[in-house]
Amino acid sequence: MYVTLLVIHSLLRWIVLVAAVIAIARAWSGWTAGRAWTAVDDRVGRQFLLFFDLQFLVGLLLYAVFSPLTRAAFTDFGAAMRDSVLRFFAVEHIFGMVVALALAHIGRGRLRRLTDDTARHRTMAIFFTLALVIMLVTIPWPFMPAGRPYFRGF
Repeated sequence: MYVTLLVIHSLLRWIVLVAAVIAIARAWSGWTAGRAWTAVDDRVGRQFLLFFDLQFLVGLLLYAVFSPLTRAAFTDFGAAMRDSVLRFFAVEHIFGMVVALALAHIGRGRLRRLTDDTARHRTMAIFFTLALVIMLVTIPWPFMPAGRPYFRGF
C-alpha cells in the first residue's frame, strides 16, 4: 500500500501544479486585463482545490499511517530533528503543505464572497500564488537533501 500511495502522491503533484498554474494564470490575466469573472475562472479555481485536497489526503495517509520515514521520526523525535531528511518529512513538508492548503482555501472562500470581478481575480491571484510558492519550496525536489525523483513508478 505504501508504494502505491507514494506513486499516486508523486503523480498527483504534477496535476496539482498544472492546475495551480492554470488557475493563477487566469487570475493574473483577469486582474491585469480587467476581465469579467466567468464560470471558467470559478471552475479552474475549484479544480485546483479539488486536486490539492486529494493530494493532501493521500499525503496525510502516507504521513500518519504508511510512511516508514515518519514512523522512524516519531520513534525518536529528538534524533529526527537532527537528521535533515527525517526533519523535512516529519515537520517541514507537512507544515508547508498545510499552510499552502490553508492559503488556497482562504483565498477561495474570500473570492466567493466578493462581487467585484477585479477583486475576485486579484484575491485568487494573490492567495493561489502564495500557496504555489510555499508548495514549490516544500516539495522534495531531486536536487534537495531530502529529494525524491520527479516521477516515481512502481
